[in-house]
Amino acid sequence: MGDATIRRPATPSPAERARTIAVRGGRAALMPTSDTSARVTPLLHHVHADGHATLLLADEHPLVAAAWQAPHGELGGVLEVADPTPVRLREPVRGLLWLTGWIRVLDRDEAREAALALSDERPDPRLLDVGHGASVLRTRTASLVVADGEGSCSVTPDDFAAASPDPFHRHEDAWLRHLELSHRDVVGLLVRHLPDELRGGHIRPLGLDRCGIRLRVEGSSGDHDVRLAFARPATTPESLGVELRRLVGCPFLTAHRR
Repeated sequence: MGDATIRRPATPSPAERARTIAVRGGRAALMPTSDTSARVTPLLHHVHADGHATLLLADEHPLVAAAWQAPHGELGGVLEVADPTPVRLREPVRGLLWLTGWIRVLDRDEAREAALALSDERPDPRLLDVGHGASVLRTRTASLVVADGEGSCSVTPDDFAAASPDPFHRHEDAWLRHLELSHRDVVGLLVRHLPDELRGGHIRPLGLDRCGIRLRVEGSSGDHDVRLAFARPATTPESLGVELRRLVGCPFLTAHRR
């Protein structure tokens, strides 16, 4: 008899997960490859649908001068975007996205044009500082890596650009906070799907997407992220509600543990 095939729960593709982290924004850190120990927090960051990013730094920041003086006016660097957890957990990050590429400072006219374009896509009062104490930097992304409870995966810029973020990303955090604060009984019903060795831990809502719900189990031996898959991917809030009710009411669904 041959080896049994282990069927893993359906998950969004790495490119979809990367797009979802990018569009949610999160916290950003810029790390020039010339000094990987340096972590620069931009005044503002935005990852575009094509995988490139726009950043704001104070005019006097040393990285701005370093980019102007670099060969060809570009510095190698990595932009890290952290996806924070929707509720307060002892490890408050549920995913990371790294964009590796080249960073350059835009000249005055380019910076003004970029700020205007970004204000249409993502209005933000900090964009008013462009030309008045803030410089605009643009990253030209060559490769991406997404890391979360599903694993760590490389994503090409073409795959990133072709993917769409999860359809529920705008409401996910609010829904999960409501679940945490007002429906702990529902979270308790989900415990039945966990492996026996995790059932004694503290179960917290971590993520919700078209393919399922993610939980974090905080235990004495460490934290574990678990995905509970829906019977079929949800496409609307109504179908998402149906799948969640099915998951809560059916004891025969299985979990995949990281």
